[in-house]
Order: sequence, then C-alpha cells, then structure tokens
Amino acid sequence: MIVRDVMINNVITISPFATLRQALSLLKSKNIKSLVVEKQSDHDAYGLITYTNILKTVIAEDGDIDLLNVYDVCVKPALSVGESLGLKHVAGLMSQHHVKRLLVVSDNNLVGFVTMNDIMEELMKRID
Repeated sequence: MIVRDVMINNVITISPFATLRQALSLLKSKNIKSLVVEKQSDHDAYGLITYTNILKTVIAEDGDIDLLNVYDVCVKPALSVGESLGLKHVAGLMSQHHVKRLLVVSDNNLVGFVTMNDIMEELMKRID
C-alpha cells in the first residue's frame, strides 16, 4: 500500500494571515481537526495548524484568538511525503516525529493529506 491509496484529496487550506478565530470557525464548520496553511510563493513551504497548536497558544499561553494570526502558531514547514511512498515508511515518519498528519506533495504542490487514522482504517479493512 502507498500514500495515494489512503490520502485525502480534498484538503482545506487557510491563509497564514487569517486570525485564530477564523481558523477555529473553519475547523468547526468543516468538522475537522487541522488546516493546511497556504504557501506565499512557489518556493515557500506549506504549514499546518491543528487543534493542539491553537489550544496550546490560546489556553496555556493565554493568547487572544482575535489578535493572533495563523502564522503565529502554525508548524512550518509541515512534514510532507510523496504520493507513491509506502505506508510503512509514512507510519515510521509519523512515529519518529510524533505527528498524526502529513501533507502529500508533488513538486512542492499540495496534492493531499494523510493521517494516522487513514492508515489505521486501511489496516482494519485487512482484518475483516
């Protein structure tokens, strides 16, 4: 199995200049836990913002969701893989770097998103 077999193609993105309130609103409306932060140029890297990033900033550090922007709290560059990489390598990367989500890119362009849950769902299908 490779990344292409389990990745999500419809990725929700957000501008790095959006406020945390806008990010939270988008997360809530789409019922998702993370957003890909858009590149600002062809040579820039994608970022990733998750509930955990926002929780740490807003609750633990007493940040203001109307004053802070996505770029203030996102992880950039986000870890990424190619769509033809084997899932065993993806699982290894996730484990090694303690992450649950990786971007899927082709020539530095976003083509998808893969999560630990996507890999586990595929594994569970094999058990039935």
